[in-house]
Amino acid sequence: MSEKVYRSELTPDSFLRRSACMFPDKTAVVHEERRYTYRELEERVNRLSSRLRDAGLQKGDRVAFLCFNIPPMLEAHFAVPAAGLVLVAINTRLGKDEVKYIVEHSKSKMVFVDAELEELLADVEGVETIRIDDTGESGDPYEDYLAEGSPEPVDIALEDEEEVISINYTSGTTGRPKGVMYTHRGAYLSALGNVIEIGMNYETKYLWTLPMFHCNGWTYPWAVTAIAGTHVCLRKVEAPRIWEKFKGEKITHYCAAPTVQIGIVNDDNAHKLDTSIVAAIAGAPPSPTLLGGLLELNIQPMHIYGLTETYGPMTTSGTHPEWEDLDLDERARLMARQGQGYVTADLVRVVDEDMNDIEQDADTMGEIMMHGNMVAKGYLDNEEETEEAFAGGWYHSGDMAVWHPDGYVEIRDRSKDVIISGGENISTIEVEQAVERHPAVMEAAVIAIPDEKWGERPKAFVTLKKDNEATEQEIMDFCKEHIARFKAPAAVEFGELPKTSTGKVQKFVLRDKEWEGQNKKVN
Repeated sequence: MSEKVYRSELTPDSFLRRSACMFPDKTAVVHEERRYTYRELEERVNRLSSRLRDAGLQKGDRVAFLCFNIPPMLEAHFAVPAAGLVLVAINTRLGKDEVKYIVEHSKSKMVFVDAELEELLADVEGVETIRIDDTGESGDPYEDYLAEGSPEPVDIALEDEEEVISINYTSGTTGRPKGVMYTHRGAYLSALGNVIEIGMNYETKYLWTLPMFHCNGWTYPWAVTAIAGTHVCLRKVEAPRIWEKFKGEKITHYCAAPTVQIGIVNDDNAHKLDTSIVAAIAGAPPSPTLLGGLLELNIQPMHIYGLTETYGPMTTSGTHPEWEDLDLDERARLMARQGQGYVTADLVRVVDEDMNDIEQDADTMGEIMMHGNMVAKGYLDNEEETEEAFAGGWYHSGDMAVWHPDGYVEIRDRSKDVIISGGENISTIEVEQAVERHPAVMEAAVIAIPDEKWGERPKAFVTLKKDNEATEQEIMDFCKEHIARFKAPAAVEFGELPKTSTGKVQKFVLRDKEWEGQNKKVN
């Protein structure tokens, strides 16, 4: 009788053990003047993990972290699951009521909080809190907490790779935020997918411009560690600081939503880099104009797409060699598509209302749907929402897209954002991209506004570049030169755009104002 072959459960915790074993003296973390090697990072993680167990927490208990992109947040991604616990990374840009709701809904037993954010916990009761002063020295409550832990690994065997590793809360723009449950297996495969898709390797130096609280930093805390890359922390995301880090730390990769990328491209320090940097872009569809601007700076954009329910990005617009011979505009247009599934994910589909695949004609619209290893387990304590969102065994994204003959998908709009004007569907994304081609425009958002004749017409809200000017008529006329006249904005308003805490434009805020007193359902 043959012996049973041992199979270990997949967990991203294993990445740190391997990197600390193979590259113990390599720099793992950079934070201002602080430098931690992989040996030191593993010891700090072990101390936190053992200290959490000594605190009497039981397997499956939740531990929340409310802090910026600093070493403790990175350490939490390994220490909390290693202790058999579940990480709840809280958005640092939320208000007191939202933070209180998340702590209570997740049933978090402890909260580690940055000293700068301590006030956000003022209304939270009955939960132990540990302050993080971010000094890295004795006297910092977090550092003292670590000092009480053991440097030896905590031996908590993972029994099932489908156990929850973290809970990430949606933005909650249409109601209470939902707690999306990630598994060890899903996080492991998502992290490796990121390594492959943006070409990270042992020489990677990754700049933390993306919040680690957002979908666990799109699983990059685990991804960068998997290839023993260097995490360069950035407490505040500011374009001048980013350019400073590009040079000073010889950055090779970073991730950011389009709003951050726009700031990088338009910063006074922007210049063509001697050595190229790979920039992963997700969170909202980037315009071809933005992608072209990055390419001119020798920043190689990689457009990836996903949602909180898919561990962050799970599709890529992976470029083809023949695209290199195309002019910049055409190359950027192809790269602006959402593409197809990661190598560690299943292919996505675009379907009609009956869940049948639509024609791959680059014209017919349907909804993007996903399933497989990189789709979350469901919503915490919310069976009704889970059944609706994952009906038929597929996650319903709510993103309306066309399917190209080459298999790539391209989002045309959120289902709730499509403008129906005189019976014609208008993609707000298409209009936004036309507006953003104007040389004076930095950023734009387009929504439907009421129209007596056509029912709805597009209106553009525009932020101009520094020291640039443009009139409403000029923007409207410009758009009519590049898209069908009926799609061009009927009105233009200039100013700052309202955004969520993760940089997405809050179109519902714009719609509420424009449709006040009108018969329009606003989601």
